[in-house]
Amino acid sequence: MPDKTPKLPPSLPAWDSEERLARRPQWQDLTSQVVFENPWIRIESHDVMAPTGRPAHYGLVKFANRAIAVLPLHDDGTVSLVGQARFAVDAYSWELPEGGGPHDEDPRQAAIRELREETGLVAANLREILSFDMSNSVTDEVAVCFLATGLSQSDIAPDETEAFEYARVPFKDLLDAVIKGQVRDGLTVVSVLRVHHMAVSGDLPPHLRDAILD
Repeated sequence: MPDKTPKLPPSLPAWDSEERLARRPQWQDLTSQVVFENPWIRIESHDVMAPTGRPAHYGLVKFANRAIAVLPLHDDGTVSLVGQARFAVDAYSWELPEGGGPHDEDPRQAAIRELREETGLVAANLREILSFDMSNSVTDEVAVCFLATGLSQSDIAPDETEAFEYARVPFKDLLDAVIKGQVRDGLTVVSVLRVHHMAVSGDLPPHLRDAILD
């Protein structure tokens, strides 16, 4: 039987407490079976008991990797993006360098690898800025986002299924495209908004803050 002990976030919000969390009823996993599996995902069928005490049936997608995203911020306030056709949504997507990192791998190492493979960039400074659940109603996938600065160029080595275009755009233009819904990739949207918040709250070096906000 899978372990369904609730996972604590790194910290609870100010309006909650561990005592309240401990008193809440939880989901009970009664039976489960794997209905599809490949090297990247496993789809499971679960008969469960909801916290309300009512029976329910759930389909769950489990990921072999963490989702990793890197926002490469150059000293002039521009960001390196990659463009590619995404099969699942049948649309072209401009997004940050991103990919997957095995759960037993340091997310930082995965970020360094994805940045190098997709853009050829090497970062002197790599900072984890946010982690979040990608779609917690149907999947257990967790994302970890990084800010890369102090960038230098090396060779690009994309995966054999990836056909990229490249763009280096002002952060303000990228933020505007996110707000207008022209850039829709979730990892990119979250990372851009997070870095903008870091700029306005004084959590970036002054030269990067000024490059983003001026």
